[in-house]
Amino acid sequence: MKVFRSRAGGVATATAPKRGSRFIGVDVGGTKILGLVTDGLGAATEDRELQPTPKVPSELAPGIVEVVRTLAERNPGVVGIGVGVPGLVDHAGVLHYGPNVQGVLGLDIAGRLDEVFGLPAVAENDGYLAALTEHRLGAARGHDHAVIVTQGTGIGGGLIVGGQVLRGANGFAGEPGHMLVNRFGHRCACGRTGCWESVSSGAGLANLARDVVEEGKGGEILAAAGGDPDRIRGEHVSAAFVAGDPDAVEILSRFSWWIAQGIGSLIALLDPSIVVLGGGLSAISDEFIDGVSSQVTDAVVGGRYRPVVPIVPADFGAESGAVGAALRARDFVING
Repeated sequence: MKVFRSRAGGVATATAPKRGSRFIGVDVGGTKILGLVTDGLGAATEDRELQPTPKVPSELAPGIVEVVRTLAERNPGVVGIGVGVPGLVDHAGVLHYGPNVQGVLGLDIAGRLDEVFGLPAVAENDGYLAALTEHRLGAARGHDHAVIVTQGTGIGGGLIVGGQVLRGANGFAGEPGHMLVNRFGHRCACGRTGCWESVSSGAGLANLARDVVEEGKGGEILAAAGGDPDRIRGEHVSAAFVAGDPDAVEILSRFSWWIAQGIGSLIALLDPSIVVLGGGLSAISDEFIDGVSSQVTDAVVGGRYRPVVPIVPADFGAESGAVGAALRARDFVING
């Protein structure tokens, strides 16, 4: 039974998916598009497809369609499609702007997929979907008030308020990486100066490493980047840290301080019972999250008079957005 919906997501006819139905979840990243097939209830993956993210903005939609087509052809039981994209995605599934997908503006992702495949399709911010995964299946399970922060090249996130992932009036809620923390700081991918992302993401880690190099330190990290400060990446710092380089230890100390400042602001604003850190950077070392946690008390107003808010690693890694997209696709088929 086909589910017909308005572009605003209203439901004319809806039915619970039949037993054995499958859902495609797609996560669009800066370098890759990952597609998974699941039952829309859990994280068990039955099929997956990985393709590079097109560099030309006009090719992004065809790239998403190709990943979905490949999975749909291999899995005839698919009844719904979900897509996660970094950026401002509205309630109708239109990507208005994304700092890490520059040049893609006003792209109706959900409409394009519905047109091509004739299946219910929904698109959301990738941080929203990662939060959905962690809240329903992972580290934030059982928490009605939680903050999920994903640290990769940039920073994404999702906010759990009253047991629901907050979407906001336009669907744009959950962009903690673009809180302003230092107006005289580093340039962010969004074009502004001083965003939290510019000092607390993979790109932010590289920015802090360049600061240390300008101070006349960080020789090993600079050498790993071929002697060019502009080529320093977060991976160079992480590798040097694991190797015991003292300059890398200093950079990570500054890095964790900035992360703690942002988390302190989120705790002050939202009063969560848990904060979940996801993305590759949270796995730098076992001590990294402990280092962040130890500084949050001083970073949040009245920190010594508040209950301790646990800061824990995410249960799901690089596939959390795609898993969440499949979860959301099933919800969309049922409820809109």
